[in-house]
Amino acid sequence: MAPAKNVLGLPLETCGCEPMTGFFRDGCCNTGPDDLGVHTVCCVVDQKFLETSRAMGNDLMTPMPQFGFAGLKPGDRWCVCAARWLQVAEVGAACPVVLEATHEATLEIVPFELLLKYAVIPSQLN
Repeated sequence: MAPAKNVLGLPLETCGCEPMTGFFRDGCCNTGPDDLGVHTVCCVVDQKFLETSRAMGNDLMTPMPQFGFAGLKPGDRWCVCAARWLQVAEVGAACPVVLEATHEATLEIVPFELLLKYAVIPSQLN
């Protein structure tokens, strides 16, 4: 199987391991046939994004220990569903995106130009 690619056409980089993210909980925004939500956008979540997402029915802040989920806080890196990220972006609450860790499958849902608008420069992450 060929290695996964990011939206830049390069090998997919790790999104985040604290908390462990990804549909497969491997730290990467990998996807496959079982990932119906297409969890492929690597985000650096902020408060506005978290609150807007919760208001739209996707609460990423509340801990759910039964699923090993501690809840997200601003600054966490997380693989978000591409359609959800787009929906939140359309109401003006998009959070930063790490292009190097965003899976190329995202481009079937989110225009590259929109991702680029919210892209973080790697040096801004440190």
